[in-house]
Amino acid sequence: MRVGITGHRGLPGPTERLVRAALEERVRQYPSTELTGVSCLADGPDAWFAEAVLDHGGRLEVVIPAERYREGLPVGHHETYDRLRNSATDVHVTGLVESTEQAHMAGSEILVGLSDHLLAVWDGRPARGYGGTADVVAHAERVGVPVTLIWPAGATRD
Repeated sequence: MRVGITGHRGLPGPTERLVRAALEERVRQYPSTELTGVSCLADGPDAWFAEAVLDHGGRLEVVIPAERYREGLPVGHHETYDRLRNSATDVHVTGLVESTEQAHMAGSEILVGLSDHLLAVWDGRPARGYGGTADVVAHAERVGVPVTLIWPAGATRD
C-alpha cells in the first residue's frame, strides 16, 4: 500500500501534537512490510508522516518538487529533510528548478499519482496559495485517489 501525505505547514505546538498522534495511529493500521509512505518532506505533516512510516518499519519514497526546494524550507528543517531524503528507497523529481507554487503542485501531482491513498492534514478551508492542501485534495479526488482527512478535535491552524 502506497500512502501519500499532504498537509498544512506552520501548525501551532498543540495542533502539532494532535496531528502527530493521529498520523502515528493511522500508520500503525498498515502492516509495516506492506507500507510505503510517499512524501515531499516539507516541514510539518510531510516530515511527521515520513518519520512515523520509518519508525513503523515501512518504506519511504520522496518527491522533490524542484532542485531548489530544500533552499525554500526553513533552515531548522534542513537536517530532518536530509535525514529523511537519505532514508528514502526511491526519489522522484519534477525536473523543475525553482521552488515555486507551480513546482509544489507539480510535485504533489506526482505524489498523488504514486499513491493508492492520500492522507490530508487539512482544516477543510481553501488553499492560501496555489498548490496548497485544498488543491492537492481536489486533484486526488479528480483522479480517483481516495483521501482520508486528518484534522483532530481541538486542532487549529492559526
